[in-house]
Amino acid sequence: MAFPRPSKPSVVWRDFLAFMDGGHRHKILFAGLSILMPALLVAGFYVDSRRDPPKHEMYFIPSWPATRTDAEIIALQKIDQKKLEERREAKRQEYKRLADQLGIKVD
Repeated sequence: MAFPRPSKPSVVWRDFLAFMDGGHRHKILFAGLSILMPALLVAGFYVDSRRDPPKHEMYFIPSWPATRTDAEIIALQKIDQKKLEERREAKRQEYKRLADQLGIKVD
């Protein structure tokens, strides 16, 4: 399979001038759109690549002594469970208020 020979720049320029000389406005419009669309894509990728990378988050994990008793562990779990239930109830109330505002009946 033979490939076509590359065009000379002068031939490409003359072809472009002949295209622009045609006097058809729609050709110029579509030529401009054909150049603008890939340029916007390349510009979008360039702008997206310039964003700052996400910041690292630090997680602090609590540490307990190995001498903790089971009673201390259970007491702490009860406190944590109570906090969790309070958060869940607050969230449920928030959704209930939203449902009331939207006129949705909730059990």
